[in-house]
Amino acid sequence: QNVRINPSSISFSMWKDIPVPFYMSVYFFEVLNPKEILGGAKPMLSQRGPYVYREFRYKTNITFHDNDTVSFLEYRKLFFQPDLSNGTEEDYIVVPNILMMGAAVMMENLPKLLKLLLSGALAGLKQEAFMNRTVGEIMWGYEDPLIETINMFVPGLIPFKGKFGLFVELNNSNSGLFTVNTGMKNISKVHMVDTWNGLKKVNYWRSDECNMINGTAGEMWPPFMSPTSLEFYSPDACRSMTLVYEQSGKFKGVPTYRFVAPKSLFANGTDYPPNEGFCPCMESGIQNVSTCRMKAPMFISHPHFYNADPVLANAVEGLHPNKEQHALFLDVHPMTGIPINCSIKLQLNLYIKKVPDILQTGEIKPVVLPLLWFAESGSIEGSILNQFYTNLVLIPSLLDYLQYIFLGLSVPLIISAGVLM
Repeated sequence: QNVRINPSSISFSMWKDIPVPFYMSVYFFEVLNPKEILGGAKPMLSQRGPYVYREFRYKTNITFHDNDTVSFLEYRKLFFQPDLSNGTEEDYIVVPNILMMGAAVMMENLPKLLKLLLSGALAGLKQEAFMNRTVGEIMWGYEDPLIETINMFVPGLIPFKGKFGLFVELNNSNSGLFTVNTGMKNISKVHMVDTWNGLKKVNYWRSDECNMINGTAGEMWPPFMSPTSLEFYSPDACRSMTLVYEQSGKFKGVPTYRFVAPKSLFANGTDYPPNEGFCPCMESGIQNVSTCRMKAPMFISHPHFYNADPVLANAVEGLHPNKEQHALFLDVHPMTGIPINCSIKLQLNLYIKKVPDILQTGEIKPVVLPLLWFAESGSIEGSILNQFYTNLVLIPSLLDYLQYIFLGLSVPLIISAGVLM
């Protein structure tokens, strides 16, 4: 009863306005040798950051339905935390010109004349393959005449206007309309997604299995978990993800199951056939998300290409993948299905290469270039942890203990009754 989505349940307020202090830490990869890359050299990168943001999550438009489901929109607000950051949003960083390089690769198979026209327009706008912009501009957007130019030459290639930024749609926005089970009639289905934006499955991928919307919305899971796996649908990754059980433990006295990403999560179709639907694929360890990112040549992966084919990290200088820093994890209280401690990490990458007839791409060798990685981390603490521990750990444990005491006391009584009879 305490974990059902019901205004009278203990966990409802925690579900509605997540009280856990979440932080998003962003690390950029600065390009140290942009001119040399244009001549065909291997990219040299230096990690900058973290740039830390306090993240607030809250739900609106909460609507209960007759079929044991509830719909909601969850919003995120991010606030920069200078005291926790290694730098400011005014720091300048050299990164690929994401708009230009992305558009160039997207136009590779268009007529030569169109590419020459775009190349001339890029020269007139003084657009180069790499740009030096502030952290704030890369994150939250900057105005660029290139947007108008691309829309003029190739209408529909980039379906947006105005500012361009990697996180411009993240702040003060929702992650789509989720409809999930309340668990009022069947507790084993609580938090399981019924639809997302009215859909039972998405259409980004090439197989029904990959398009399925599985698991929960990634906030809570049904109680009485088994140490096997858990699933959730991630709108940011445009797919469902499955994490696997690694080990049991405790977080500040609360029993937990730790779930981690299997090596197969971003594996290609050759190494893991069920992922064939996410292709066209490249090396294992990166996933092509162009189909849900305006067809831009974008890939997601673990930070520093952790758990990926070593050829990816070896194609650039400056990456040092390791489990401690770059593996994601989720610690969940198995009795209630409530996450206690988590750190979800993803890396955003751009595929760049020389594109014939677009001079600005020089002699760039094909490479999946890391742009940034981020970690969203949070853990239950303080009074919330105390309340959680008392109501959902201590009292159930005490009741469990008492039943054995009563059972122990009842045995002699039963024996005595048998003797008297």
